Amino acid sequence: MSEAVTRPGITTDALLASLDPLLRGWLPRQRWFAGKGRPISGFHLVTATELLPPTARSGLLHLLVRVDQPRIPGQGGAAAAQPADCYQLLLGVRRELPPRLAPALIGHATAGPLAGFTVYEALQDPRMAEFLMEALRMRARVGKLRFEREPRKDIGEGLVPRVLAAEQSNSSLVYGDTYILKLFRRIVPGLNPDLELPLTLAREGCAQVPAPAAWFLADLPDDVNVLGVLQPYLKGTTDGWDLALRELAKGEDFRGEARALGRATADVHLALARALPTVTLGRAQVELIAEGMAERLEAAAGAVPALLPYAKALHTAFEALAGLAADGTLWTAQRVHGDLHLGQFLRSPSGDWSLIDFEGEPSRPLAERRLPQPAVRDVAGMLRSFDYAARSAEPWSPPWAGECRAAYCTGYAEVSGRDPRTDPVALRAYETDKAVYEVLYEARHRPDWLPVPLAAVHRLAMNGPATNGPATEAP
Repeated sequence: MSEAVTRPGITTDALLASLDPLLRGWLPRQRWFAGKGRPISGFHLVTATELLPPTARSGLLHLLVRVDQPRIPGQGGAAAAQPADCYQLLLGVRRELPPRLAPALIGHATAGPLAGFTVYEALQDPRMAEFLMEALRMRARVGKLRFEREPRKDIGEGLVPRVLAAEQSNSSLVYGDTYILKLFRRIVPGLNPDLELPLTLAREGCAQVPAPAAWFLADLPDDVNVLGVLQPYLKGTTDGWDLALRELAKGEDFRGEARALGRATADVHLALARALPTVTLGRAQVELIAEGMAERLEAAAGAVPALLPYAKALHTAFEALAGLAADGTLWTAQRVHGDLHLGQFLRSPSGDWSLIDFEGEPSRPLAERRLPQPAVRDVAGMLRSFDYAARSAEPWSPPWAGECRAAYCTGYAEVSGRDPRTDPVALRAYETDKAVYEVLYEARHRPDWLPVPLAAVHRLAMNGPATNGPATEAP
């Protein structure tokens, strides 16, 4: 369902007449656009809201736009039916664009109500970014947009905004080294875990996760849509990936940090289990999980021939998981991070670790990302991340990866009371599933990195998880 733009006399069809030619060229160049490689056949405005009306000086449009893209020619079946993705756009509108905003240019409208105006990426404009912060501070409501904040949070004025350039699937603004506003680009109906779980953990008193200060939403007939979350900016921190690579390059021991990361993970898992319902997974549920893993393996092996020689051996990991369930083994499932790796941890100058980005894997359906899952899924993601870090060094350091993996599991056990290595079947299954995902991702996006997950695939096919020793290099 579409909402008319808030200014009387302008319809969504008229607005699209201005924007369609510009967005067709601009959207595919954005890092967060998921439909690269597929032609755009059209757009549908879900909402179009004038936050500031277009004037000679500046205007601000907020859009939720659905992008129609036909299935890839030559590919049949249900997998080829590409759903229309919905994106959040913040567009600045001016008669003339000042030189400082030239890199933000989207294009010059020649038709429709914006004819004669220049359209640009508004996040690059400090005035537009300040407007968003003011809307959050004042808990504004504009059309279907609703800006909220924690009542006890006093968000100060005059914080100078800047765009954070490091993100991929979303966009972020930093305000005066005090707050960071993450704007989700790909929007799906429902409560985004990146708001839901940090709010829950804050109310649980979990110190490892920054508490949201404010957020904004679109109230649509199908469901609430989370558009952005404002959190404290952790100034001076270093993410776990960069720190690991730096220490590895210097030949420094990283086992102490890996152990601390395990402890921090367990603290967050315990807080989530206290605050949100847990479920027991029996035979039927675990067999479905194993079947899903097997299906993903088959699909990946069909797309990446290098995976084929290992497919039969890798299937044994999923068969063993289903076999344990058939013998009566039960697992506890709870809410988890869902996309855990070294880059999701931030280390403060004092040595404390914080965990961020609870969105989960954006390519997975939101309903799936919000399901309770075995905590070992997060653990497996971290084990793969240590392997990736070790593989990024020259020469490759298998002992470093094995030592960090073991130290991480030790730290996790110190807090949770359960060592992940005592469940080797589940650990191997989840790590195998993650490595298969990595193979497919690298083959599609970073072919030079493909040997990294293939080495893990070789090890998992031959040796199992190997959390306490060196991995076996692929031939």
